[in-house]
Amino acid sequence: MFPLTEENKHVAKLLFSSGTCPRCIFRFCGVDLHTPYKCPTKELFDDLQKFLEPEKDELILEASNPPLKKIRLQEDGLDNWSANCKEGVSVAEGESVAAKPSNLSVCNVCLGILQGFCEKEYVTKVCQKVEASGFEFTSVVLSVSFPPQLSVREHAAWLLVKQETGKQSLSLGRNDVVQLKEAYKWITQPLFSEELGVPVDGKSLFEVSVVFAHPETVEDCHFLGEVCRDCFKPAKNKQSVFTRMAVLKALNKIKEEDFLAHFPCPPNSPKTVCSDPEIECSHGAVFVAGRYNKYSRNLPQTPWIIDGERKMESSVEELISDHLLAVFKAESFNFSSSGREDVDVRTLGNGRPFAVELLNPHRVRFTSQEIKELQQKINKSSDKIQVRDLQLVTREAIGHMKEGEEEKTKTYSALIWTNKAIQKKDIGFLNDLKDLNIDQKTPLRVLHRRPLAVRKRAIHSMETHYLDEHHFRLYLKTQAGTYIKEFVHGDFGRTQPNIGSLMNVTADILELDVEVRRDCWLSWTRVTDGCEPLCGCWEWNPGPLEDNH
Repeated sequence: MFPLTEENKHVAKLLFSSGTCPRCIFRFCGVDLHTPYKCPTKELFDDLQKFLEPEKDELILEASNPPLKKIRLQEDGLDNWSANCKEGVSVAEGESVAAKPSNLSVCNVCLGILQGFCEKEYVTKVCQKVEASGFEFTSVVLSVSFPPQLSVREHAAWLLVKQETGKQSLSLGRNDVVQLKEAYKWITQPLFSEELGVPVDGKSLFEVSVVFAHPETVEDCHFLGEVCRDCFKPAKNKQSVFTRMAVLKALNKIKEEDFLAHFPCPPNSPKTVCSDPEIECSHGAVFVAGRYNKYSRNLPQTPWIIDGERKMESSVEELISDHLLAVFKAESFNFSSSGREDVDVRTLGNGRPFAVELLNPHRVRFTSQEIKELQQKINKSSDKIQVRDLQLVTREAIGHMKEGEEEKTKTYSALIWTNKAIQKKDIGFLNDLKDLNIDQKTPLRVLHRRPLAVRKRAIHSMETHYLDEHHFRLYLKTQAGTYIKEFVHGDFGRTQPNIGSLMNVTADILELDVEVRRDCWLSWTRVTDGCEPLCGCWEWNPGPLEDNH
């Protein structure tokens, strides 16, 4: 059913005669029903022409000579602002103002976007590119980017229609006009869903972006740079100051008379449609988490590079993430963990919780068995680390990993050396110290990357094991964030009290291990076994992370 009524006829005739396509006419007439926009362009054109055919008693404007000539649009109603409007529209001899020279003309408002670029044939070509991109996906979200100058043309058309509706004692606000992006998606989203065989979902992690450009009319918005200079400021990573948001800001600011003095109303009809849009496919990040053990005393957690020079050949991050990057076919990654250990410190027990954010992965669907095989592959690749409990988790779970870190406790095992000979009785008093409060000034070894401050930390408990006159093993349970090495040797008095001051000796630490308790539950728990990843059935179990390391 044709959506326009007699009430719309005046505006439709005005727009159609100026070179506006049927779908844009629907938009400016406030048609918010989806179905009319989905009809083929040729059918819409024919129906609109039939709708606008003049009645028998309606005046036909004729030309005395066969060649095209210029006439004023609605001369009876535009006199008061005709100086600011572009004069005339081309019509042939005997042709009514409602008639359009050619159904192949490019729309002067949408620049052809609501013409061929929303037809099934074009959507099929886009979907072929999407399928060739190599991404796995179970749903899709469609995003569209239009050239900034299109907003200027829409503004000009709106002013034109606003003026005409005002004569009929009607008002047309900007919100009464159906947005171009909205209309485009009404038409194309069902076609994309049909072609790709998946639902269109606004929350989908897989995005198809259609980016339009129209070089012929790029200069349409340049006059705004002179009239509203403060709206256009150079920005990094922007090729032009005339971004869509900047143009919209200027259009909201500019006075109508100033706009009409610089830009034709109605807009000129372009000679060409938009250039072939750029099609960009991307997938939202996927998160893989687990725990790792580090058995080497010559392996940093992250790449150790100073002044552009690598100090160690590998790292925990690389030994884990390189495998994930390859299997998920991702472009890059971000590695994070619950705390970190020094290069010469081992991480034992159940291991340290970690997560890897895989950016723009092409493969995202894995069975639980495939994840297990991936974990085995990582573990076989190196004897320096091992991972366990590897699994896909949600973005929300990663946030929980960092929550309340300083409220957690950590357990360590340290091999201590003293300069003075000691007996077993000399270290026994340490076992009785509970919740010892210490002040730690930022250690000298990390002062280059951490701000100078005095941090209060708690040593919850200590247990000693005598080895010989100069060595004993110390087991500590401390507040997370405590610098253990500095608590032992004192860091030239920057940590007070310390083992050396408590024992009245010079003490140093020879070996340090993070002893993660083996009775901890897993920090990452899958709710449903054997499910497809990214379907919402993975969640964070808060209990395990608070495992009192």
